[in-house]
Amino acid sequence: MKKLVLLLAFFVLSLTGFGQDKKVPHQSVFVELGGSGLAYSFNYDFRFDDSRIDSWGMRVGAGGYKIGQDSFFSLPILVNKLYGKDERFFELGLGMTFFGVNNESYSYCQSFDANGNCIGPLVTEESDVNFILPVDGSPSLMGTMNIGYRKIPENGGFTWRVNLTPIFNNNGFWPLFAGIGLGYAF
Repeated sequence: MKKLVLLLAFFVLSLTGFGQDKKVPHQSVFVELGGSGLAYSFNYDFRFDDSRIDSWGMRVGAGGYKIGQDSFFSLPILVNKLYGKDERFFELGLGMTFFGVNNESYSYCQSFDANGNCIGPLVTEESDVNFILPVDGSPSLMGTMNIGYRKIPENGGFTWRVNLTPIFNNNGFWPLFAGIGLGYAF
């Protein structure tokens, strides 16, 4: 009888142990339009504590484009904290985005002769390096904040987020920048 009670106790305790090993989706990959990547970015987000979704984490991403002679590259890096339960989370984050812009200068002639040859002064204009706020050259850093809502299924899968993403640098602060992201949590 003692053996049966010990065996039953061992069985019950081992079942409760299995229930505590619930795996939570502590990583995600997503694409974000706007937000900390400025134009758009592909991102990887993870929690430092892989047993809790509502914990501190970090995201790293990359984005960019090339249109004609103009190009842009961004690398957002943020630390964030999720608050909430079940599948709904409030997100707060702070970080920076390294970015580079290559805007070509262009020249034009103000006066032409009858044959179409330039006779007037040749004017060369440099493109400004700006992204909402003035930037002191390129490459540069932009500070970013993240205040938003994130939906993460308890067992992983399709995830989405909407964020207000204020940006700042030594030339100012822009509170009304935002982003939306779609991805997969695992």
